[in-house]
Amino acid sequence: MRNETRGTVELTLAMVLSGTLGVFVVESGASPFEVVFFRCLFGAVALGSYSLLRGFLTGHGFTARKLGLAALGGVFIVFNWVFLFEAYAATSISLATVVYHTQPFFLVLLGAVFLRERISGAKLGWLALAFAGLVLVSGVRPGDTASLAGLGFALAAAVLYALATFVTKRITGVRPHLIALVQVLVGLPLLLPFVDLGTTGGPGTGWAWLVGLGLIHTGLMYVLMYAAYAKLPTAKIAVLAFTYPAVAMGVDWAVYGHHIGLVQALGVPLIVLASLKVTLAARTPAAAPAPRTAARAPEAASPAATRAA
Repeated sequence: MRNETRGTVELTLAMVLSGTLGVFVVESGASPFEVVFFRCLFGAVALGSYSLLRGFLTGHGFTARKLGLAALGGVFIVFNWVFLFEAYAATSISLATVVYHTQPFFLVLLGAVFLRERISGAKLGWLALAFAGLVLVSGVRPGDTASLAGLGFALAAAVLYALATFVTKRITGVRPHLIALVQVLVGLPLLLPFVDLGTTGGPGTGWAWLVGLGLIHTGLMYVLMYAAYAKLPTAKIAVLAFTYPAVAMGVDWAVYGHHIGLVQALGVPLIVLASLKVTLAARTPAAAPAPRTAARAPEAASPAATRAA
């Protein structure tokens, strides 16, 4: 199998797995804080074991500054997950996932605010198009507080993801698996005060879903993604990333019978097209959602959440 073909298969599988994440969250029956805590716990076991077996812990490349940036990115990533999972509960997996994909626009705005990067007229146009799509997709009616809350949670998650990406892009010379490992480890002390371990009960179906979130969606999925990024050109990465929302919407319909209305459906391609254009215009080979981690030199990773939540 050719290198690029293998990367395409790996990234497609990773995005398909990401599209099933919402079902694991909902079926676990746990609160968003508990879900994220155990995702971090089992994810740390998976990523730590993989990094140890691959010898990544030797010559890790961390300095105090890089470790601090990774930890700060971890704070943003962890609460990004919390807000996204809150959005699933308040609205639907489909709506939350589509709104969550406004992340690139917040990254552009962060660059303009903190790095004084100029926003071109074309980017402003794509931002306006995405906003129009967001209005259509939201389908929120006056007095519909649940949908408004879900929309707010998804937007908050997108902002936090953009912040995590903005911070983590400044880390170089460290393998993405190790940065992701630091980020999930940061989540454990952060979320422990919000978790009532006494109410989690013994082993059961809920635990299976939580273990799956850690081992599959935070271990296997990231390994597949980082392997694929080293083999694929930027344009293909950006296009394949949209497998995630497509699968998420299909799974939401198949499992829970949730589907978006006709007017909402009109907004989806607007957000997807605008996001794709902005992502392709802004991304360099090592930019979000994660860098191309060629074997010849470990590079910085974007947050573990990448396009995959």
